[in-house]
Amino acid sequence: MRMEVDAGSVLRTMATLLSVFFVVSGNAAAQTSPNAGSPMSTFTISINQAYGFLFSAFSSPTVAAVLQHIGDACGWARVYILVPALRVTIAVCLVMLAMQITEKLFVCAISIYVKVFRRTPEKVYNWKPIEEDVEKGDGAYPMVLVQIPMYNEKEVYQLSIGAACQLSWPRDRFIIQVLDDSTDVSIKELVKAECRKWAEAGMNIKYEVRGNRNGYKAGALKEGMKHSYVQQCEYIAMFDADFQPEPDFLQRTIPFLVYNPQLALVQSRWKFVNATECLMTRMQEMSLNYHFKVEQEGGSGSFAFFGYNGTAGVWRIAAIYDAGGWNDRTTVEDMDLAVRAGLKGWKFVYVGDVKVKSELPSTFKAYRFQQHRWSCGPANLFRKMAKVSFLMKFYLIYYFFFLGKIVAHTLTFIFFCTVIPISVLAPEVDIPQWGLIYVPLIITICKAIETPRSLHLSVFWVLFENAMSFHRLKAAMTGLLEAGRVNEWIVTEKLGDAHKVKPSGEDIDKATKQGTIHEVLLPPIGTPKMAINRVWKRFHLAEIGVGVLLMSCGFYDIFVSKKGYFVYIILQGIAFLVIGFDYVGTHIPTS
Repeated sequence: MRMEVDAGSVLRTMATLLSVFFVVSGNAAAQTSPNAGSPMSTFTISINQAYGFLFSAFSSPTVAAVLQHIGDACGWARVYILVPALRVTIAVCLVMLAMQITEKLFVCAISIYVKVFRRTPEKVYNWKPIEEDVEKGDGAYPMVLVQIPMYNEKEVYQLSIGAACQLSWPRDRFIIQVLDDSTDVSIKELVKAECRKWAEAGMNIKYEVRGNRNGYKAGALKEGMKHSYVQQCEYIAMFDADFQPEPDFLQRTIPFLVYNPQLALVQSRWKFVNATECLMTRMQEMSLNYHFKVEQEGGSGSFAFFGYNGTAGVWRIAAIYDAGGWNDRTTVEDMDLAVRAGLKGWKFVYVGDVKVKSELPSTFKAYRFQQHRWSCGPANLFRKMAKVSFLMKFYLIYYFFFLGKIVAHTLTFIFFCTVIPISVLAPEVDIPQWGLIYVPLIITICKAIETPRSLHLSVFWVLFENAMSFHRLKAAMTGLLEAGRVNEWIVTEKLGDAHKVKPSGEDIDKATKQGTIHEVLLPPIGTPKMAINRVWKRFHLAEIGVGVLLMSCGFYDIFVSKKGYFVYIILQGIAFLVIGFDYVGTHIPTS
């Protein structure tokens, strides 16, 4: 049974209720303020007069007729615009949902096949440990370049440099190259001193800087390849500043490249040292575990192709040159290189049992910047791949780019955060149960099952991912249209233990000698205006607006449409408001 709502009647009823409310409250206030000339009494009379006028205005035949016309116009728009638009959008979203569930089941099937039949990389490809030759000695080990790009990484630079210097590989058979793009002079001095310390200990470590930051990380890597000593090396291992490889990392990855000349890349898995720091890092762990354990393993096991993760991997240098080297045309230089190498016929292997410790962004600001880059860059790269033959590159175009980088963000926000909530305004529009419940449930299980210890957080994770899809969709559209922040590169903030412990004595001693003790110990002094700006920047108005819209739709469903969607819609609205007011992640005190 459908209930027709007259907009004029609703507004007149609201005016009546407001008038009654203020009359009652005014009488109560007058009783508590016996003085006739008191401000409270005057204010009460004014309010009563105003709402009396409002009531009479709404009750007048002319206004009632206008309101009736407005109500009729709204009804016409709902029937002839909203309902058809919803039905078309639902049909498109259901098609995308079917595409997505097919992709998820496919990669999950590949992952299960690999696990059940123990199709480990060591069994699929030639692999045996590299041993010292009696005649060649250490010469049996290939020369390896270990690259560590960094940018103002004060909190974590020692971790990556120290871990790289402790790799179990003959010292004369690998070179560590620290590419420091830091703009903070004091941090540059700290990194340089750390490199000097390890060089004095006998490590072959090079500290490299350049005169500009053109191309950001891609530019630094490209510049690093120009040094003469790189020509001695056959392979290159890359680690971001917060990554800490185990000592046996090279021993477990290099043999794949040595004994399989068709392989260009060996990608290891990330292991997160701060996964339990807060709820946001727990949810990031769930998403990234699925990415590595299912998506990367599925790509490796099926097509021997997947997106390079930009760190914790080992490249064949010849493959990098063959693919055209590093290119800074997008902010995802890692994926760009992987795509070009894949088009050249090179194969990749993912080795999931080799794990490298790293840090998840624990502040929401850092996480948003990271997600913008990860969503905008692939979409922008997809735009630049439009000239590639579709028939020859079906997997690359459809599966890797369109489905994984475009459809995923579009479907999540448009369907789950827009279409479903707005559908409560049109009772005649129905969404099939399989698209509303069953398929999303299967997709959620496929993703969440890879992190068993966090299964109880699945509901929070789904709501968080749905809310973040708005930010990712905006970034993807920016990349597709090459507009606004398409070339924005902001290094993901690493905190290490800086927000938990005081600076170590070693750091203080170094800083004291260099005359920068105030920069290590004291935070920057801000003005009240700066403090106000910091508070204001915490608010994300777009997310707040979506949250308010969802809450409104949820309450409309409770009192009017009664479709039963309100439980999900209100919870999703709360998730948007939590993100909008920045009540997620950790907050580092500024003073």
